Amino acid sequence: METNKTYRFILSGGGTGGHIYPAIAIADELKSRYPDAEFLFVGASDRMEMDKVPQAGYKIEGLWISGIQRKLTLRNLMFPIKLLASLLRSRKIIKAFKPDVVIGTGGFASGPLLQVATSKQIPSLIQEQNSYPGITNKLLGKRVATICVAYEGLEAFFPKEKIRLTGNPIRKDLLEIKDKHIEGKDAFALIHSKHTLLVLGGSLGAKRINELVASQLEFFEAQNVQLIWQCGKLYYDQYKGFNELKHVQVHAFLNRMDMAYAAADMIISRAGAISVSELCIVGKPTIFIPSPNVAEDHQTKNAIAVADKNAAILIREKDLESEFQNQFSELIANDEKRKTLSHNIEALALVDATNAIVNEVEKLLKN
Repeated sequence: METNKTYRFILSGGGTGGHIYPAIAIADELKSRYPDAEFLFVGASDRMEMDKVPQAGYKIEGLWISGIQRKLTLRNLMFPIKLLASLLRSRKIIKAFKPDVVIGTGGFASGPLLQVATSKQIPSLIQEQNSYPGITNKLLGKRVATICVAYEGLEAFFPKEKIRLTGNPIRKDLLEIKDKHIEGKDAFALIHSKHTLLVLGGSLGAKRINELVASQLEFFEAQNVQLIWQCGKLYYDQYKGFNELKHVQVHAFLNRMDMAYAAADMIISRAGAISVSELCIVGKPTIFIPSPNVAEDHQTKNAIAVADKNAAILIREKDLESEFQNQFSELIANDEKRKTLSHNIEALALVDATNAIVNEVEKLLKN
């Protein structure tokens, strides 16, 4: 490998944090190995990556692109025009930046960029976070050199010889929470003799999970359970009044996720790919309540992949009223079940994912 060359990397993906944060983690690891490297992100011009990527210290270019809606809309009629414009813009970006490797982390913005990169024979890699790939990555899988995945069994969607089981990049501070249970409870001023339930619905919040928790506060109190409830910024005004209850803490978002995870004895969470990967690292008994309102119902598929290994409890939204109290009561009462779930979910953790993915990028540089 040339040692005096300044490498140039384009990373593309976005629309949600699940696509953006893995791309940033990969860029950070590449930067630590190649301090002189140049980086450019490419995202959708009207999505959250246009703010989050510059906050992480990287340049970003936007494409005029959006996903296809499931019903006939004006946005769908505009899609061919947006796609053509994005392909032309991607061609200009690649011609000007001259990347050595292009990396896609999913989301519709990565489609045009990697389509152009692969047509120009630029070494390209995609990272698929979910157990069921999105349409963009499914299409790109035939064209790229390497496909880094977080779940087994994706040969049904991608060429087997291109697949590398690496896991999803996760924040490094989560690797250091094992002996911080007391510190975590103290950070939230919690009572040490009570079970602590951490409720997570994502940065914006999860309407159905919030409704469930609000309806079960007396039940939790009767079970000697205290809550760290991250309800999301969209719902904070609606639920902040519950902070008056001694066993409830309502938060719009959590600045110290490591301390929240450390404090928790049990967790209720959505089943986005990055959340699932984090929870495998954290190794706490978890109830997944996947969102049914996402593309190809991929959260349910993510949750099934863990629950089938007796590593978590899966309750679908439609079954919450009939199943939740029974499932939760059994979890609280059964120490052995909690230990088994913790042990089994931890066994699924791929702790070195970012390094593994960047190792694959380095192989493309060498070739």
